[in-house]
Amino acid sequence: MSSSSLIVIEIVSAALAFVLVRFMIKPYQYTGETRYIGLPLGFAFLGISYIFMGVALSPNNPSFVIEEMKWLQLFTQAYAFVFLAVTYIFSKPTPKRNTQLWWQILFSILIFAMIVSCLIVFIPPMFTLPSYKTVDEYFRSFNIIFASYISLYTLRIHALKPDRKTMLAPIGYILLAFGQYSSLIWSLDSSESAFVGAHILRLMGLLIFLLISYKAFGAPRAKAR
Repeated sequence: MSSSSLIVIEIVSAALAFVLVRFMIKPYQYTGETRYIGLPLGFAFLGISYIFMGVALSPNNPSFVIEEMKWLQLFTQAYAFVFLAVTYIFSKPTPKRNTQLWWQILFSILIFAMIVSCLIVFIPPMFTLPSYKTVDEYFRSFNIIFASYISLYTLRIHALKPDRKTMLAPIGYILLAFGQYSSLIWSLDSSESAFVGAHILRLMGLLIFLLISYKAFGAPRAKAR
């Protein structure tokens, strides 16, 4: 695919992710429970990561800007899957006080990690960093693990308590996981089909989440007679 086509895909992906943020923040607004804030944060970071990659793909940017954007994309996408996974971990029935305490601790750790990540990108450390390709492969592997966990968790929840409005959620996460897997395959052996497949799977996953979100939060409700 040409760089212009890839940039368009990144822009469309970012737009879908930010629309999802608008829907995903509603559970937090309805309940006020901090454990649900991970959903909008996760999709917001996904959208930001797509923007960074879109900038990195622009051939008009200086090489140092492209390199910085690629690293930022790597970190922000990883944080996205961490926030989403943590949201589902804390959605398990536990005492509310304990849930909020652990979420606040973890949230503080993630904020600290984000600050350190930005410092590493913009202020080169004294030690030598691994190559971008190596770090990318490790991060993709972790993203696959987090997305797979969410997929299995949501499958289990829907098996125990089916919900027509959100029953496609596991498929959305599975598509995102396979998108990360295809990207990993492309990084390992430069497979063109894996590269194209990664972008298609990602768009399909985001579209499924958009459909779910609209059904759950955006569709007009029938008035009771």
